[in-house]
Amino acid sequence: MTAAPRTGAPDAPPAGGAADPARWDARLTTVLLILSGNMILDAIEVSLVLVALPSIGDALDLSLWTVQWLMSGFALGFAALLLLGPRLNARLGRRRVYLGAMLLFAAASVVGGLTDSAALLIATRVVKGLSAALTAPTGLAIIGTAFPAGPRQRRAVSVYALFGAAGFTAGLLLSGALLNGSWRWTFLFPAPVALILLVFGLRVIPPDHGRTPAPRIAPKLLRDRALLRSAIGATTLNGTYQSLLLLLVFRTQRQLGWSPWQSAVALLPACVPLAVTVPFAGALVGRWGTGRLIALGATAPLLGYAYFLWRAGAGPYATGTLPTLLLVGAGFVLSFAALNIQATGALPPAERAAAVPLFQTAVQLGAVVMLPATAALLGAHHGSRPALALITAVAVVGLLAALPGLRTPAASPSAGSTPSPTASPPALQNGSHHDG
Repeated sequence: MTAAPRTGAPDAPPAGGAADPARWDARLTTVLLILSGNMILDAIEVSLVLVALPSIGDALDLSLWTVQWLMSGFALGFAALLLLGPRLNARLGRRRVYLGAMLLFAAASVVGGLTDSAALLIATRVVKGLSAALTAPTGLAIIGTAFPAGPRQRRAVSVYALFGAAGFTAGLLLSGALLNGSWRWTFLFPAPVALILLVFGLRVIPPDHGRTPAPRIAPKLLRDRALLRSAIGATTLNGTYQSLLLLLVFRTQRQLGWSPWQSAVALLPACVPLAVTVPFAGALVGRWGTGRLIALGATAPLLGYAYFLWRAGAGPYATGTLPTLLLVGAGFVLSFAALNIQATGALPPAERAAAVPLFQTAVQLGAVVMLPATAALLGAHHGSRPALALITAVAVVGLLAALPGLRTPAASPSAGSTPSPTASPPALQNGSHHDG
């Protein structure tokens, strides 16, 4: 994967006060809207299906263990191609890879919305994960070459990040509306949107100017302590987050009899805080440093999970579930940017491009492992306590991984920088901040 946009000093004004030839024009604005539109579509895809899982399970007579693969299959596909993506970009070109992945995403959406086969439905989710693993980081790389370095490029990355962070929230709200018709609409809806973006992308996404060599993963990179701690922290944060949401979706819809719309609205406190605070993430890290924010970001969800385990979901939503969701949301606000920055902040530029897909793969593996384990415990008919105990225990691992960072000098972003959005929840989707 190519390095993300640089965050250097603002561009110097052209001599003689002439208009800056590198200013945004209608074409660049359209490019950014297409890339950001696809980014939000990838994030929407996750929360759309999350809320629909009970409806899909009832319609196709699937067990919880089987239907959860619609979530973990997407994460599996995402993780499977992250390391190969930069090589495909180097061999085939970013534009071709990006547009091809969009077409594949649209085709898988149509097939998923029309099939009654559980195996084929899960396969389409894996394919869509593969597609997202190409479009999310490749879109960021296209921004890095299409937009002039400096404040314009940083502004473009900020918009891209904001769309990614807001996508999960938008998907929750959309799911309630689409499920009033049929669960199939949660699969079919992304297809025409992706095709519209593809048509415009064919016209305006710039061609590649030369090929960038694929980054090589040096063995010493796998032993970098900051990268490993960040990967463990992000893996546990993402895995426990998605597992809790899986548990809550089935609890609210099947045990409490809530509608999908009510279930979706109930989950908003876990994702809205990050969507609102993403533009200020770089400033937060600059003020407090990565170590403290990561430790606090691991502590908040742990307290939330422990509280929910203690209460066992008893009591009304306001005192039983809401505090946990708010603490989990706070964990993302505190550590989303810090984890990404710590992962690559101390590495030389040549190694950051290889470290990013490693970090992102670890993030996705959190969901790949935790979702099936949580579903198995929930399906064992022993209530939610065993699953909550697992979620809490894994959160403890995340906190233990964060504590050594308190003794390490913190990496801090450049002024005005924004972490890349390829890690927005619930997948930390895909991200990282890294100066090229």
